[in-house]
Amino acid sequence: MFGRQQRHVFKPTAYGANRRTRRIPRWLVLMLTGIVLGAGGLLFLQKSYGPPRLTVEQSEQLHYDLNSLGMDKQRLQAELTKTKRELTEATAKVESQSKSLVQAQTQIDKQSGDIKMFAEAMPADPRGTSPGIRAASFRSDNNKLIYQILIMQDAGKAAMFNGNAEFTVAGRYSNGRSGSITLPPFDLSLERYVQVEDEVDLPEGFRPRQVTIKIRRDGADKVVATRTLIVSK
Repeated sequence: MFGRQQRHVFKPTAYGANRRTRRIPRWLVLMLTGIVLGAGGLLFLQKSYGPPRLTVEQSEQLHYDLNSLGMDKQRLQAELTKTKRELTEATAKVESQSKSLVQAQTQIDKQSGDIKMFAEAMPADPRGTSPGIRAASFRSDNNKLIYQILIMQDAGKAAMFNGNAEFTVAGRYSNGRSGSITLPPFDLSLERYVQVEDEVDLPEGFRPRQVTIKIRRDGADKVVATRTLIVSK
């Protein structure tokens, strides 16, 4: 009834253009675009709002400054260690000196007590004056008169005594002639007692035999205390 129909079969040839052109996926394009935009934005932010980039010279200068700071830190640390050591030594020295001072003060207090007791036990001036010459010693050596004198006021007298002492020295010269000399006076100041010791020059060839001590108040000629003592050899 029906006749057989013929179908056309496609047969590719060796030279036919039968391949479809492939395109880049859209997701890849979007991803690459996002990466480029993100990197550009980051660079923009760094350049606009970030810290400025250092040049090579600035970087080298910064490195040098950091090294200098490190060296300064080490030097300061060494100085701090030395200062701490010196402070420790000074503190120990002060503590030692404080202990010595306390010991010295204790000794002074004891000696003051001993001197006070000794002063109370000293015999009074034979003339009974106050101030009085409680004790004195004289000796000669090489044309010098060496002396020690203890002058005291009575315990009830709190007023300060200001005056001077004068020596009249009697003796013999090398030619056998006797004579006396008066030495320049020296100042005295005492409340309870004072000890005076010193030496004075004598004329060449003069041998002292005895000394008369005369004590006067400042601005007065009246002798308030006197005593004559032998010069020891």
